[in-house]
Amino acid sequence: MNFFKRLYKMGQAEANATLDSMEDPIKITEQGIRDLKEELKESVASLAQVKALEIRSKTEHKEFLTNIENYQEKALLLLNKAKNGNLDLDEAERLAKAALIKKEENVKAAEKAKEEAVKYESSVIEMEANVTEIKRNISRWENELKTLKARVKVSNATKKMNRQMAGVDASSTVDMLERMKQKVSQEEALAEAYGNIANNKTTIDFEIDKAIDFTKDTAENELIKLKQQLGFPNELKS
Repeated sequence: MNFFKRLYKMGQAEANATLDSMEDPIKITEQGIRDLKEELKESVASLAQVKALEIRSKTEHKEFLTNIENYQEKALLLLNKAKNGNLDLDEAERLAKAALIKKEENVKAAEKAKEEAVKYESSVIEMEANVTEIKRNISRWENELKTLKARVKVSNATKKMNRQMAGVDASSTVDMLERMKQKVSQEEALAEAYGNIANNKTTIDFEIDKAIDFTKDTAENELIKLKQQLGFPNELKS
C-alpha cells in the first residue's frame, strides 16, 4: 500500500541526507496515522460487506441442498402414487420429470453458492489479516509519534541551549574578564586612596606632637616644680 511505503520512508528520514528539505516529520507521521485510520474504516466496512456475502452464500447453499432433497422426494412420491394407481402414470412422470429438473437446477445453484462461499471466505481471511495489520501499524506509529515528539522537545531544548552557549564566544569572554579586572582595579585604587587620606591625617598629628615634643617638655616642667618645692636653687638651662 502507498501509505505503508510513505511511512516506511518517513521512518528512514533520520538517516536521509535531505532531511532539512522534507516536511515536518511529526506532521508526516500524524498525517500517516490519519491515513491509516481512514484506511482502517474502509477496510472494516469492506470486510463487513464481504462477510455478509459469505454468510449469504453459505445460507443459500444450505437452502439449495434442502431443495435438492425435497425435489428428489417429490419425484419419488409422484411415481409411487402412479404405481399405487392413485395418479395417472403419464401425469406422474410429467410432474416427476419437472421435479427432477428443479432438482438439477438446485444442484447447479448449490455448486455455485458453494464456490462463492469459498471465494468470500478466502477474501474474508485476507481482509481480516489486512485489518489486523493496519491496527498493528496504527499502534506502532502512534508509539513512534510519542517518541518523535519527545525527541523533538529534547532537540529543541538542546538547540536553544547550544545557541545561547554559542553566543558566549572567546572574544566576548575575554572582554568580560577585562571589564571585571578594570572594575576590581578601580575599587582597589579607591580603597588605597581612602587609606592614604587616613594615613595623612595620622602623620600630620604625629608630626605636630613630635615638633612640640609635648611629652618631654611636660616631664621637664614637673622636675623643676619638684626641685622648687624642695628648695633647690633655680638653675639656668644652658
